[in-house]
Amino acid sequence: MELQVTTLDGKSAGKVELAEDVFGLEVRQDILHRMVRYQQLKAMAGTHDVKNRSEGARTGKKFVKQKGSGGARHGDRKAPQFRGGGRAFGPTPRSHAIDLPKKVRALALKHALSAKARGGEIVVVDSFAQKDAKTAALRTAFGKLELTNALFIDGAELDKNFALAARNIPHVDVLPVQGLNVVDILRREKLVLTKAALEAIEARFNKTEKVSA
Repeated sequence: MELQVTTLDGKSAGKVELAEDVFGLEVRQDILHRMVRYQQLKAMAGTHDVKNRSEGARTGKKFVKQKGSGGARHGDRKAPQFRGGGRAFGPTPRSHAIDLPKKVRALALKHALSAKARGGEIVVVDSFAQKDAKTAALRTAFGKLELTNALFIDGAELDKNFALAARNIPHVDVLPVQGLNVVDILRREKLVLTKAALEAIEARFNKTEKVSA
């Protein structure tokens, strides 16, 4: 698959060929769903907590005789049925993370990239380099490229001025290529890659395939 390379000013900067084994797969929604669920569950804090009957601040003394009171038999006031008592079967801190094989995670990333490529939602830019961290200038450049909702992926290191200028623009995310992930790809309308990011992505999958072989 061949794409036109552009500059942030909207000028043509040549063409680039996308690897079919990374950007040309038949998209499988089930794999994307598994990966999105994996990422979202892993991101959950899991810090929800309530006090059970052993953690309450009330006395543990038996407040009524076992027999002869004419009422129910009770132990202490920390039992769940009493006001101020502990919660029965309440949530406790835990991890919500689930397991997903490394190969499936890598395949899901390929499918997310392929989904963007099939939808014509990938834009390749020669570089994000900026002389100054000017949000207004960058917003104008995005307007020329019709980028109102996009994920920008740079090489191993982000251009500092670009990252500073872009962080004040709504519906825009900027990540280095190491941070590329399925959820962020799918939540934005456009995926904008630099040539350095594109090379790094293809090299990453080539390396993975050689290791697994």
